[in-house]
Amino acid sequence: MKKSFTKLYVHCVWSTKNREKILTKPLRKKLFAHIKENCVKKEITLLEINGHNDHVHFLLDLHPTMSLAEVVNLVKGESSHWINENKLALGHFNWQKRYSAFSVSPSVVEKVVNYIRNQEEHHQKLSYLEELKKFYKEAGIEFEEIDLE
Repeated sequence: MKKSFTKLYVHCVWSTKNREKILTKPLRKKLFAHIKENCVKKEITLLEINGHNDHVHFLLDLHPTMSLAEVVNLVKGESSHWINENKLALGHFNWQKRYSAFSVSPSVVEKVVNYIRNQEEHHQKLSYLEELKKFYKEAGIEFEEIDLE
């Protein structure tokens, strides 16, 4: 092997500040297209992005030279700046400060991609917090709402 090999799949989830339900379908469409373009420019391997009215799901293949925090901060920071600069939300837009991230086995990447693609369907049954609690439980982590501020 001539060089190191990595496949570090990570499913990230974050919300709008105070979980405000302001990501309308038209805004999400523009926002996700913009994030995809920005990821190409920043050499971030985005596999899938989608969300609902108060949160985003982001699946990436993390490059070994980048930290997860760096990638998430780049995406969140640049996208909130873009929303505000283009006045796409009423008032000043912010993401919540924190995020959740879960490692994904290569064997289930397609399953996670399909899950992310079907956000509209999932959120007819579950709220963002219920969904996140489910993820934490599956990861064996105790969920505390205070962690999401």
